[in-house]
Amino acid sequence: MSESARRFDENAASYAASELHQDSPTIRRLHALVVLPQGASVCDVACGAGHLGLSFAGVAARIIGVDPAPRMLATFESLAKARGIAVESVQCFAESMPLASASFDLVVTRLGAHHFTDVQAAVSEMARLAKPGGFVAVIDLVGHDDPAIDAFNHRIELLHDPTHVRSYRAGDWHEFFERAGLAIEALELHHERPQGISIARWCETTKPGPENERAIRAELEAAPLLTLQALDVRAEDGEFHVTSRSILVLARSVCPPCQRG
Repeated sequence: MSESARRFDENAASYAASELHQDSPTIRRLHALVVLPQGASVCDVACGAGHLGLSFAGVAARIIGVDPAPRMLATFESLAKARGIAVESVQCFAESMPLASASFDLVVTRLGAHHFTDVQAAVSEMARLAKPGGFVAVIDLVGHDDPAIDAFNHRIELLHDPTHVRSYRAGDWHEFFERAGLAIEALELHHERPQGISIARWCETTKPGPENERAIRAELEAAPLLTLQALDVRAEDGEFHVTSRSILVLARSVCPPCQRG
């Protein structure tokens, strides 16, 4: 098991209870953008506790959660059972999924892509799984176009979660989707927690340890005000609050899987 999967296994219950993961403007926005056919099939990639995939219950007849962490999948199954939702789960990485090509009306991932080792391979796999005319969507933390601000943000994210790989910029996502043969219909910037979430609560989910939590605060205290403003980090009542800047990319599959490069 990879280090990332091991950490997610250990923190599965925290992700199930995380308000940032349970609901957000991007989940609601995705539902507003995507109109699925009756009896649709949905694949939630790097599903974690499965909050996004489960949000399509009542619309989709088939919901599959994909994740490399077995306890995450168990949590997904447990939440589904508690809500009376039938689901399937597959333990694998996003870069190589043992699922049939062109078999889903919607293939989606939320707040998982910044952990992928090969984002282009993962997006191409998601494109392969989508039916012709079907949707592929990514919701993830977003990088900053200013290199210095982006580097600062990356340090904070690594302290928050050592398995963090990269928060990609909007231009990067545009390129990933185009290379996968997908036609982008929406590319929007959002905040997963517009009202902000305290550093203390933010760290309760990933459990980086007290030393890393202190280091995050030290970095934020030393940062220029313009950097904090660019990242929408707020200081209130003696505590910093992050809003989790994110991107939503929605595209359609426009060609058979065999023609994708």
